[in-house]
Amino acid sequence: VQLQASGGGSVQAGGSLRLSCAASRRTSRNNAVGWFRQAPGKEREFVSSISWRGDTTIYADDVRGRFTISRDNAKDTVSLQMNSLKPEDTAVYYCAVSRYSYSGRDLSNYQYWGQGTEVTVSS
Repeated sequence: VQLQASGGGSVQAGGSLRLSCAASRRTSRNNAVGWFRQAPGKEREFVSSISWRGDTTIYADDVRGRFTISRDNAKDTVSLQMNSLKPEDTAVYYCAVSRYSYSGRDLSNYQYWGQGTEVTVSS
């Protein structure tokens, strides 16, 4: 499975961006998908995940209420709508496909990773 993340860019605080993750194969339809981010000098951290049917979503505490994850299995895409962006959201964002149908924060659950898309939020 190859993943292509897109939609990153530079915005001012309070702005919005929509990230998309496109999978090359339908295999991802049976698997949970997650978004992670890594800021300069920091470890990669969990942002959000969605189960294979889209019936379960999980968010990190600092993005809950501002970010929304969704998926369209017919198009093999997962999106992350990011609103009310803050400078601390600045990072490279990665999408990843889990080994499981339901998956959460544990990076080790994810076996396929995209190349990342950069998000910069200025104050």
